[in-house]
Amino acid sequence: MRRTKEEAQETRNRILDTAEQVFYEKGVSRTGLADIADAAGVTRGAIYWHFQNKTDLFNAMVDRVVLPLEEETHRTDERAMQDPLGSIRDCCVHVLRRTAEDPRARRVFEILTRKCEYVDDLAHSAQRQIECRARGQALIERQLRAAQRLGQVPARLDVRRAAFGMLCYVDGLLYHWLLDPSAFALAREAERYVDQYLQGLRAEVTTRSPASKPRPKARRPALRSAA
Repeated sequence: MRRTKEEAQETRNRILDTAEQVFYEKGVSRTGLADIADAAGVTRGAIYWHFQNKTDLFNAMVDRVVLPLEEETHRTDERAMQDPLGSIRDCCVHVLRRTAEDPRARRVFEILTRKCEYVDDLAHSAQRQIECRARGQALIERQLRAAQRLGQVPARLDVRRAAFGMLCYVDGLLYHWLLDPSAFALAREAERYVDQYLQGLRAEVTTRSPASKPRPKARRPALRSAA
């Protein structure tokens, strides 16, 4: 019985590994269970033994991976109280580096962001990303407010916009790197990119527009006397 359970678990893991690879290569919408079964060397019946349908298989593939941003939002960091800006830096650098260096995290992230259409049965899968980003933004907002109290960033910094901008900045770096990893060395340059954004947050930014110069009054044309 134990051997049977071990074999069943091995089959399940092989199906998940194969699904991850096929989804990555073909995209989710263009992949059928028959494609996964053929690539894994199992029957469709074996897949249905472990998973109800493609959506169930897709969700199981995603659930076994803790994505870098999710990992950071669940981590408790004592440094966040003493050096909140440094904690934000560590978090963002970790997300960039782990995505670049962890093949599985990279593949699943790319499947979720570039190779999956959130329609029909997969529409609810987008909720996980929405919730993850909401937690990430809330975390950065809390740390930026702590940074304001410690004088690490200006008191008049718009914390909500800065936090949202940070998420968009990191997402943008990941998206463009996944499009062309040869364009720049993400893992090696992660610290520089994050530091450049944080340097902008530290600066005193004025929101006042420069005083506009008075517009010259238009001259009225001289009236000609009737001759």
